[in-house]
Amino acid sequence: MEAAITESGGAPRSVADLGEWGVIEALAARMPAGPLTSVGIGDDAAVVAAPSGSVVAAVDLLLEGRHFLRSWSSAYDVGVKAAARSLADIAAMGAVPTALLVALAAPGTLPASWALELADGLAFEAGRAGAGVVGGDTARADSVLLSVTALGDLAGRPPVRRSGATPGDVVAVAGPLGHSAAGYALLQAGVTTARPELIAAHRRPAPPYEAGPEAALLGATAMIDVSDGLLADLGHVAAASGAAIAVESPRLALGDPLAEAAALVLAAGPSSSRTSSADSPASLALGWALTGGEDHSLVATFPPSVALPPRWRVIGAVHAGDGVTVDGNPYQGPAGWEHFR
Repeated sequence: MEAAITESGGAPRSVADLGEWGVIEALAARMPAGPLTSVGIGDDAAVVAAPSGSVVAAVDLLLEGRHFLRSWSSAYDVGVKAAARSLADIAAMGAVPTALLVALAAPGTLPASWALELADGLAFEAGRAGAGVVGGDTARADSVLLSVTALGDLAGRPPVRRSGATPGDVVAVAGPLGHSAAGYALLQAGVTTARPELIAAHRRPAPPYEAGPEAALLGATAMIDVSDGLLADLGHVAAASGAAIAVESPRLALGDPLAEAAALVLAAGPSSSRTSSADSPASLALGWALTGGEDHSLVATFPPSVALPPRWRVIGAVHAGDGVTVDGNPYQGPAGWEHFR
């Protein structure tokens, strides 16, 4: 397969040189279908088993220039990130991921090697979640666009929705907070060698997929993945549940990596990552954790009697009322990312 995509001189050929069917054949060879797939890539549609009799589905878009830059991220990074965004939504319903459908639009000049590396990233993250890649589509566009649909299975359980949080519940998170935002800020500030784990968190988020079904089995009353920002996403839970959520910032466990990254970003100048001269390392790091998004960690509410495993750390509580507060006060500023704003 590698020999088929290179010129005699070794330079990578473009996807236009391969043609649509050549691209599909090359991508399919790198993306296994997964254990629940009886018909994968090659027919008009895939056939994926749904052992519990229901299918959980989610779709997400990844746009070049909006969600990633090819100068910052490798094709493998982009593949991992594209898969993670949709797979995390499946886990946030308490479901087990089973399959991905991937639509790729790209310029004809895109190197074929980039497309194959993208497929490797998609296949890796799908495999990490226990899913396969079962189909999709390709088209020509002026820049790279990925649409990834994830499928999942509830294993006979009801879905964990956003609307079940009840006053008295605790709020807990599995996974990091603010790491992707910190990595983005470091890249934007041109600080590319410090805290490589934070930059990796932005390029390749690693959602704790197994924590979703675990939370469902523990009796989680509501759950969501942290994609737009902790406060923004908890705001969705609060609104859907008709309740108030109180976050306690000392419980967020920010740690030294965020503090060091914040100091480096501030030293790079106030123009970096929407910082200002009024920011301190502590306030910037807290802002990343509260509003940064794209960690794709899972945040859920649980009855107070539930004994939570170590991966789940309590960060707040559910009360009667509405909205989200931090340390007893409304948060000043945007709660997270919002498209079209």
